[in-house]
Amino acid sequence: MSKAPQIQIPAEDLTRQYQQIRWEIAAAMDTVLPSGKYTLGPVLEKFEEEFAAYCGVKHCVGISNGTEALHLILAAMGVGPGDEVITQANTYVATSFAINYVGAKPVFVDIEPEFSNMDVDQLEAKITDRTKAIIPVHIYGHPVDMDPLMKLAEKHNLYVLEDASHAHGATYKGRKIGSLGHAAAFSFYPSKVLGAYGDAGAAVTNDDEIHRKLRMLRYMGQEVKHTHEVIGYQQRLDPLQAAILSVKLRYLDRWVDQRQAVAELYNELLADLPLDLPQQADWAKHAYYMYTVRLKEREALYDYLSAHGIGSQKIYATPVPLQPCYRYLEYSEEDLPVSVKYANELLCLPVFPELRADEVAHISKIIHQFFEREVK
Repeated sequence: MSKAPQIQIPAEDLTRQYQQIRWEIAAAMDTVLPSGKYTLGPVLEKFEEEFAAYCGVKHCVGISNGTEALHLILAAMGVGPGDEVITQANTYVATSFAINYVGAKPVFVDIEPEFSNMDVDQLEAKITDRTKAIIPVHIYGHPVDMDPLMKLAEKHNLYVLEDASHAHGATYKGRKIGSLGHAAAFSFYPSKVLGAYGDAGAAVTNDDEIHRKLRMLRYMGQEVKHTHEVIGYQQRLDPLQAAILSVKLRYLDRWVDQRQAVAELYNELLADLPLDLPQQADWAKHAYYMYTVRLKEREALYDYLSAHGIGSQKIYATPVPLQPCYRYLEYSEEDLPVSVKYANELLCLPVFPELRADEVAHISKIIHQFFEREVK
């Protein structure tokens, strides 16, 4: 049996970043470990204040992970059994699972073809008298066009919860993602644009009441210790992760700029190929959590890159409403034509701040070789 080729340029590499900031990380952890305060406390509060300020909002609540941030925000909004929440089909399943966790029904809308985001023009047709909220996902790091979405939500008196787990540091018309809806959920999973060294997440909001409820819900339903006002959860962000995130937050804008530079180089080097390259609206700053290309020969290119030591990713290859767990909702491919087409064609090339220009050039050269081979 032949050995699988060794990946020389991975789709994502967290080790390079760690080596650059390892001493700052160690110093940050040393502020937590000797203290004996390993849940809640001043280190977590410091990160919450910093991240709220970064997003341009009043409040941040550190949550154990991004999925639970979505879940607890929906609970704080009062979404529950009998309600419906609209989201998009081409997201990670956690977005819709959070809707199920509060007992509501997920309703899926197709995506627009330019930026692969929620098709806002299709939203109103999905709204019923049971609709309570909309969850737009800033997919791959590109913002959703939020102004018309918020106008529609206001018209129908709906909450808007941004799923910002791909879009740390992205902007919409000069405003940071996370400040555009009634609340936003962030994942700090290690590979994210801003990632912890384990599971971590946060909820941000300008709404004082949502903030108050979130703080109760994330820690066993209590505002005063041992007095449990509501059924709550154990979903706190650990101070160790908060300390790490405080260090990394100082670098976030620089890292987004570096991701943008990688994307611009790809765009230049791949422009002459029959690939659909990612677009960036003139009102947006793309965080490039993923650099996505689309082509009908996706499987063949994935294998070719792997054979040449280059990692790539086929994420969300099945739209969420077509997953087995959602058979009961009875969606078909015909209901979501753009999502289905893109799911079959999308490939994520390596993109991370420390990816070198010569590595991008090498990846692009191998992709050129793939198409030259295909022509022959």
